[in-house]
Amino acid sequence: GFPGYFLIVMDFIRWAKNNKVPVGPGRGSGAGSLVAYALKITDLDPIHYDLLFERFLNPERVSMPDFDIDFCMEGRDRVIDYVANRYGREAVSQIVTFGTMAAKAVVKDVARVQGKSYGLADRLSKMIPFEVGMTLSQALEQEKPLQDFLQEDAEAQEIWDMAEQLEGIARNCGKHAGGVVIAPTKLTDFAPLYCDEQGESLVTQYDKDDVESVGLVKFDFLGLRTLTIIDWAVDMVNERCRAEGLDEINIDRIPLDDRKTYDSLKRAETTAVFQLESRGMKDLIKRQLPSNFEDIIALVALFRPGPLQSGMVDDFVKRKNDPNEPVSYPHPKYQHEDLIPVLEPTYGIILYQEQVMQIAQVLAGYSLGEADLLRRAMGKKKAEEMAKQRQMFMEGASKRGISEELSSNIFDLMEKFAGYGFNKSHSAAYALVAYQTAWLKAHYPAEFMAAVMSADMQNTDKLVGFIDECKRLGLEVTPPVVNTGQFQFSVNTDGQVVYGLGAIKGLGEGAIQSIIDSRQLQGPYSDLYDFCSRIDQRKLNRRGAEAMLNAGALDNLNQFAEDPDRCRAVLESQLEEAIQIAEQANQNQASGMTDMFGDIVVSAAPTHEGSAKSAVRPWTMKERLQKEKDTLGLYLTGHPVDAYADELKMLIGRRLCDLRADKKPQWLGGLLVERRVIKTKRGDQLCILTLDDRSARVEVTLFSDLYASVESSLILDTVVAVEGTVQYDDYSGGLRVRAEQLMPLLELRSLKFNSLRVDLPENLHAEQQISSLRECLQDFRGGSCTVRVKLSKKDCEGEFELGEEWKVEPRDDLLHELRHNFGMDSVVLEA
Repeated sequence: GFPGYFLIVMDFIRWAKNNKVPVGPGRGSGAGSLVAYALKITDLDPIHYDLLFERFLNPERVSMPDFDIDFCMEGRDRVIDYVANRYGREAVSQIVTFGTMAAKAVVKDVARVQGKSYGLADRLSKMIPFEVGMTLSQALEQEKPLQDFLQEDAEAQEIWDMAEQLEGIARNCGKHAGGVVIAPTKLTDFAPLYCDEQGESLVTQYDKDDVESVGLVKFDFLGLRTLTIIDWAVDMVNERCRAEGLDEINIDRIPLDDRKTYDSLKRAETTAVFQLESRGMKDLIKRQLPSNFEDIIALVALFRPGPLQSGMVDDFVKRKNDPNEPVSYPHPKYQHEDLIPVLEPTYGIILYQEQVMQIAQVLAGYSLGEADLLRRAMGKKKAEEMAKQRQMFMEGASKRGISEELSSNIFDLMEKFAGYGFNKSHSAAYALVAYQTAWLKAHYPAEFMAAVMSADMQNTDKLVGFIDECKRLGLEVTPPVVNTGQFQFSVNTDGQVVYGLGAIKGLGEGAIQSIIDSRQLQGPYSDLYDFCSRIDQRKLNRRGAEAMLNAGALDNLNQFAEDPDRCRAVLESQLEEAIQIAEQANQNQASGMTDMFGDIVVSAAPTHEGSAKSAVRPWTMKERLQKEKDTLGLYLTGHPVDAYADELKMLIGRRLCDLRADKKPQWLGGLLVERRVIKTKRGDQLCILTLDDRSARVEVTLFSDLYASVESSLILDTVVAVEGTVQYDDYSGGLRVRAEQLMPLLELRSLKFNSLRVDLPENLHAEQQISSLRECLQDFRGGSCTVRVKLSKKDCEGEFELGEEWKVEPRDDLLHELRHNFGMDSVVLEA
């Protein structure tokens, strides 16, 4: 009874595909529909993967079908616009959402309207615990200080009394992220409409539930960023294929048994791979070792709290990798021969809801519609309904000659795992997207990583991890390039990932587009003066030009490009003059005047570069990295922690990207890049630090006692070591560390290393060497680290230890000075 619904969905999906808007292969139970597959609404053959139509729609459970359709984030609005034009703008609209006056917000709103002070409102709202679903009555019941405050302060009580009356009512209107309704006639025949202040968009005044209750059909147009990433990556790959005369790739036709892809999956090289990139998932992949597409479907279904906590995951891994190993429940692998085709893809484990339905069908004669009702009953665990279903199941099984004991055991097993069972249709559809990203990463890593970084270019924390992943893959990430770079990350002809101009802080999209437009019209910029004279200074101001210089985007505009420290110092010295010349030329042009000497000045200016300007003092590496961090949010051409990498490896043994959740305390170390202090509701201070070791960033929480004792050591851009417990953060999806102790690297050095060995080179005179060593050590005496000296000559070698009075503190500046005088590899800290 729903052909109109299916055909409308088919229509806008077909339009999207024909107009280069990427569409997902399906999601949810709709992927089990053979009709949807035939109409090209979904891309997975449901017969091949045992996906069931009845999980989506069946006569026993008559409810509206509901396709959730994923579109590329960039093209989703185009599809909605097509639907509005196709079916009439008076019949199509999006759906309203209501923001409500929650506990903290209602207190502040009431105080503002009543004219109470901001300080009072702020104090009162902070006494309400920060928990999802918190209400005023719950807060009052839980918080004794809040009760006391309301009794003492009449104005606070007045705010509270009014807030209790208003709590929960609608505060403002918004637009549902993906819901669209299409009415058979004018929308106003069915629902009132709401117009935003600009008069640009109409939404129904009914929310999504009320829309359905009045008989309108809701369509979900969801944005999935991964589809955008795949689209960008494929475009870059095909651009390269066209340039090299190769066949273009079609992501919908890649083989699902590609050995290179499965080899990379088995190694858990899944950073940035859809659904498979979390730390916990990587651990599961290393155990499960996926070898076919069914295994990826299973991974998506297994990595959830229920299966992980129930032991189902352990059983699945054992069965897959050693079929004869016993599992946690004492039943044979297949309780009945009819279950072999049902459970074979999951090695005898009931993993999917569809398997519960199929077991009821093959053993007890259920129709798949009835089996879906059984599945729902098992999920809800209603005792009365379950007793009825058990009786029905056992009677059906008895008619097929199955003993009462066996049918009861099988029903118990179904009931145990039905609560954890996952919708295989959804899992299979998302497994396909996961496989496509894994395939792209295995075969075209540069283009894939460029697309991934483009999608997250404003998220510095993620970019840090992605850049480290590029390094692990052997890909070089270059600074942005004004003459070849794009707004997004791109790949150059050498296979390097070029940083996106859009990731430079303080540089707007309009400015970048004007730079690219000028480059396409008039060719590459020849030097800094040419660049400044051609850019639209209304779109790119002085600060923007400085940001590009500091990010390295202008490095190729002088002859020192191979030496970034000298190159950027020279460009910095020229920038003011170049901007002034360009401004003068623009003013003359605007006033209609011609400066008879203007052309001479502009053409002569670049010659400064090769003479006087080349004598400019080069930047230090520290200056270059700091300016990169200021403009890109991260260190790109190096990292301050690189100088300590070997030492941290010796002292700590793991990088931040290798951390795993564990109740036992563990050491970690990195550069302190951010520090913020939070006042708790009890009045204590806790500190949250962000550590970065180039492989990843992690947040570390210091509670009040520890924070008070180490506050003076928390200096930004210094290396610190932390011992603490590592746990998953459900809110961010990453890891969070609770610190038990913290110390600067110098303190940890002094604790872990008891000697400093200096290898004196052969090519220096002995007296010179000893004199130079004495000068280096003089200012650092008084520590606990013994100095050992190794002397090497052609025919002999000797080592001796300096006396107690020459024990030193192994400070950075001492190590730097020794390495400067005697060589980078001549200074070694020893335990």
